[in-house]
Amino acid sequence: MSIHFEVKRTFEVSQQKAYNSLLDLDAANHWMKGLVRIERLEDGPITSGSEWKETRKMFGKEATEHFEVVQLDEPNMIVLRCDGTKGTTGKGEFVFTYIITSSGKQAEVTLSGEINGLTGLTKLFGKMMAGAFKKACAKDMDSLKEYLEK
Repeated sequence: MSIHFEVKRTFEVSQQKAYNSLLDLDAANHWMKGLVRIERLEDGPITSGSEWKETRKMFGKEATEHFEVVQLDEPNMIVLRCDGTKGTTGKGEFVFTYIITSSGKQAEVTLSGEINGLTGLTKLFGKMMAGAFKKACAKDMDSLKEYLEK
């Protein structure tokens, strides 16, 4: 059973700038709340197949998750996968698809989230988890928007 959620924001920046900012791991510390560190697992530009570990402070504790770029279509789409089995979560697969469209000098960013592979109690409480993930993703999008529009 997959759980889906969506977050949509309009940024007062170009489509290209919105796209680039979502992949700029070095600048994430300027806008991503609770970020402790990002550890790239290879050098060079972010491409399909790039991986990193992202550590955030959540509920007073550090949590690390493993991300992989699944697909890039510059400047229109970014698909990221978080393998919960490789991180603090311990289970599940989280897919984040960013669709970036342009309207004049604005970019509309739509994040479609999908949560797969939950079992046991996490499956039972999956809908509540989706709400928490949606809220966290909305906060990230709002923080990125504020950072870019300064």
